[in-house]
Amino acid sequence: MQKSRLTDLGISIEGCEISHLAFRTLTYPEYLEARARLEEHAQANLENVWNGRPISKILLRSPLDLGDGFSVRMIELIPPMHQCVYRMGLEHVGVVIGEGVDEFGKTHRSVLTGQQYQGPVNEPYFIRFEDYTNVKFYRRSLKDVCEMEGRPFAGFVHVERWQG
Repeated sequence: MQKSRLTDLGISIEGCEISHLAFRTLTYPEYLEARARLEEHAQANLENVWNGRPISKILLRSPLDLGDGFSVRMIELIPPMHQCVYRMGLEHVGVVIGEGVDEFGKTHRSVLTGQQYQGPVNEPYFIRFEDYTNVKFYRRSLKDVCEMEGRPFAGFVHVERWQG
């Protein structure tokens, strides 16, 4: 659906890597249950606190086939929202544009919703659709960004003592 929506806006993602799928849960207990179920299929989980709550970056053992030649190995699992209105369930798809992401942003400025600051090496452009789902466009994959920030994917790292 998101690929079709992008095509309708004049954006082709053919040949682009899918960085990750972001999935939001309505409650913290749902987050913990989803995390446990996803970890059964994962080689690593890097969980840290972001905007006051834990977020998991789960690296799957095998790529998930999305069809049309696309696959993904990372799920970003996000517990209840901290701001704004977000879609529960599949909330966004991360697309790696690469070093041309700023030119991409200029070219498609008229259809982009904005740009989000997520840290010094991660400022994706994004489109928010009417159903509150998003597509975010990155210079680097989420996995690469985490590793650049000194957070390698080595085993299962969980936030300790966080109260939901």
